[in-house]
Amino acid sequence: MGTVEFETVPQSVFTILGHHVDMLVALGRGDAINAMHAPEYRKSLYQKFLHRLDGVTVDWDGLYSSWPPTKEKLYELDSDVHIADPAKVATAEGWDDSSLEEIGSNVGPWFGNTLSGTHQKPPSGWADAYEYYTLWEIFGKIAQVFRESDRYEALTSVRESMLQTIRAGLPPEQERPSAALVLFSTSDEKIWGYKMNHPGYYAAHTRPLGATDALADAVGDEYGDDGRNITLDSELLLDADPDVLLVLGPMTGYHNLDDIRSQLADDEVLRKMTAVQEGRIYAQGARRQGPILNLFQTEMTAKQLYPDQFGEWPGYVDGEPYPELPVEEQLFDRQRVADIVTGEGQ
Repeated sequence: MGTVEFETVPQSVFTILGHHVDMLVALGRGDAINAMHAPEYRKSLYQKFLHRLDGVTVDWDGLYSSWPPTKEKLYELDSDVHIADPAKVATAEGWDDSSLEEIGSNVGPWFGNTLSGTHQKPPSGWADAYEYYTLWEIFGKIAQVFRESDRYEALTSVRESMLQTIRAGLPPEQERPSAALVLFSTSDEKIWGYKMNHPGYYAAHTRPLGATDALADAVGDEYGDDGRNITLDSELLLDADPDVLLVLGPMTGYHNLDDIRSQLADDEVLRKMTAVQEGRIYAQGARRQGPILNLFQTEMTAKQLYPDQFGEWPGYVDGEPYPELPVEEQLFDRQRVADIVTGEGQ
């Protein structure tokens, strides 16, 4: 981004992707957002998690769905800052360096990082200067823009406490299950898999758990080797044979986990998979996560993978919020997080 300076805290904020949206919510700035990609999808997902944080709500009805953005709409929104990665925007039709510079100068600066999700190769013209950051490093920089370093530090402390608990409780590597993170198509029989221990914030909730990735060897041009969109079929997934199957989509409302379980049980190939036979098929939220989703999803996945160490996952009921856990079984303090986000306690 170079040097970006703000005379005052931005009041109107353009966003595109969910990890930046999440960061703004965590900083108590959710109401400042004037645009995001697929706001209805994002709202349906976040309401399920925010239900467990007292006083933390979002209202994104009617927001501009911002991918791909148009220059005319950005002028109309007149945002104080565009929390979006210009290297990502540069890949959209109609955008080039001059367009990015024009909006950055005439409307509001760009400030965001997206390609760190899987350490994706930057587009032409960006590769020499592009840097990759962890989810929480990006969050720290966004917090600086809004002068919310106290909130950032407080939430970082909550996360580190949880990670200490997890690190202390992890079983030896040879006793850990194998797992696969997958997404089933809603329109055909396609299956996509994702690397659980891959660099980048897409795996920020699975990498610290150190499970054996059943898809670790799915590399090369045939599958894709950057942790994104490994195309699978039934035979390839059975060959991987994970002990635990983590399924993206049910918490977004676009998939039904009971239906997926039934389909797997009825499939002549996939019903032989260990995860199906042992009933270890669990819902996941979203890979494009910020700090709030990261806290919940790390807890959720720890229980799904290691119930003996961190308490059994009670299961997700389609359409319902993130399940309520007894206080003694929570891996992070809900009220503490809610107080930080609402400004009641930092």
